[in-house]
Amino acid sequence: MAIATHFDNRGIAIAAVIIFSWLGLLAFLLTSYAVDFSSPLTWVFVLLQTHLYTGLFITAHDAMHGVVAPGRPKLNKVIGAVAAFLFAYNWYPRLLPKHHQHHRHVATEQDPDYHHGSFWPWYLSFLRNYITWWQILLMAITYNVLQLLFPLENVILFWMVPAILATFQLFYFGTYLPHKGEHEPDNLHRSSTQDKNHLWAFISCYFFGYHYEHHDKPYLPWWQLYKAKG
Repeated sequence: MAIATHFDNRGIAIAAVIIFSWLGLLAFLLTSYAVDFSSPLTWVFVLLQTHLYTGLFITAHDAMHGVVAPGRPKLNKVIGAVAAFLFAYNWYPRLLPKHHQHHRHVATEQDPDYHHGSFWPWYLSFLRNYITWWQILLMAITYNVLQLLFPLENVILFWMVPAILATFQLFYFGTYLPHKGEHEPDNLHRSSTQDKNHLWAFISCYFFGYHYEHHDKPYLPWWQLYKAKG
């Protein structure tokens, strides 16, 4: 007698929305949008594409916790690998052990995300940990191909700049703010959290400002993390 198995497909659907929104908007902005630097719409598109870039990494991050496609590890890994690769050619098998090391040794010398210092040295340390020379090479090759096919200002504004801004966004809201400074001895996760504001928490970094909550309940996907906020 076959036993029915129920899979939760919501994470897959949400990951697909983020990935295809990023691809679709990028295709439109490269092929059909005439850049006007005086138009607020141009900068809205830059910010929107930045947010979707951040969503790619957050999707890859959730895959590292097995919550994009729970119960289907192969599909979960594929989605995570695709999302990571689309974000500046990040390599999922390299990110996975680093992220779990961060959770095991949060805000200690063994934490690859942590740096005992001020903002800019920490940011540079963060970049060194997560950007490799082969990524830079692939980005350079892609840039040179794209600028042959599409207007240069579109390539820079909507493909290059959002990737850089998203890296800054992920670092600032998801690493620096939650882990900077000293934490109380009874703070098990050595993490702080932002004040409750679900709209700002989503806009700023897909609820990862609720960072203590993430470390406390890493089994919650980003789109359910707000539920852990007291």
